[in-house]
This record gives sequence, C-alpha cells and structure tokens, in this order.
Amino acid sequence: MSQQSASVGRCPTPLDVYAPGHLGELTQIIDPCLVDAVVAETAAQEQRLRLLPARVVVYFVLALAVFERVSYAGVWAKLTAGLGKVVTACPCASSLSRARRRLGTAPLHRLFEVLACPVAPPARRGSFYRGRRLVALDGTTQCVPDDPAVT
Repeated sequence: MSQQSASVGRCPTPLDVYAPGHLGELTQIIDPCLVDAVVAETAAQEQRLRLLPARVVVYFVLALAVFERVSYAGVWAKLTAGLGKVVTACPCASSLSRARRRLGTAPLHRLFEVLACPVAPPARRGSFYRGRRLVALDGTTQCVPDDPAVT
C-alpha cells in the first residue's frame, strides 16, 4: 500500500490522502475515527482496497445532503477540493452511485443515532423557555389545500 493510498480499517494518518481536514469541513465536524467505527460496526467496510473507501463514501453521502442541487461529480469536486495537487480518484457518477449502493444505509443510520442529540446543554442560558427546549426550524414549507379538516 503506498503512502498516499486511503487507509483501510484504521484511523487515518497524516499521510493519508483522505486524512481529517482534507475532505472539507465535514471531517472537522464528524471525526473520521467515529465514521470508521460505525462502518466497522455495521459491517459495511470494503472487502478489498478500493479507490472509494467506505469512509470516503460516507462523507460523500453527507456532502450530497449539504449540496443537494449539485451533481455527483460537482459534490465530489467540492469534497476533494482541499486535497490540492494530490492525485485522487476521479470517479464518474455511476461509480459514485455504485459505491453509495455498496455502502448501504446502515452506516448512515447508525451515525445519525450516535450523533443526534440536542445541541444546547440544559444548563445553557436561553436553551429552555418555560420548561420547554427551544428548537429551530429550517424554513421548509408545504402547500396544503384549504380544507376545514386540516385546520
């Protein structure tokens, strides 16, 4: 395995192509060791060394959610932009789609279970009002027909 290949089955080292920080802000927010542990726990790790390791595919799927109106190739370009002149795989959309299918949903579901929690601790001032936790909504709207049963 060369110095610039992706790591398989261990936490990343500084010499990894896909080391923390190289895949954008997502690796600063979601620890690569956590992603590796979730991938291993859900038995979604790759059986052989691939150009698109399971850890990278997890970050790719997360980036798809962030850049929902960007193509697969565009999301891949954004994800690997921090690598600079390091030579990486340049997968086509069908390869990314197959890698996503190969990964499955279990690692992302488990990652959500591990990470989903209230952001503000109960002791933080302003996180509760009259005994209820404050929440923020994303601004999503839905068109609903005028119907007395709806109101």
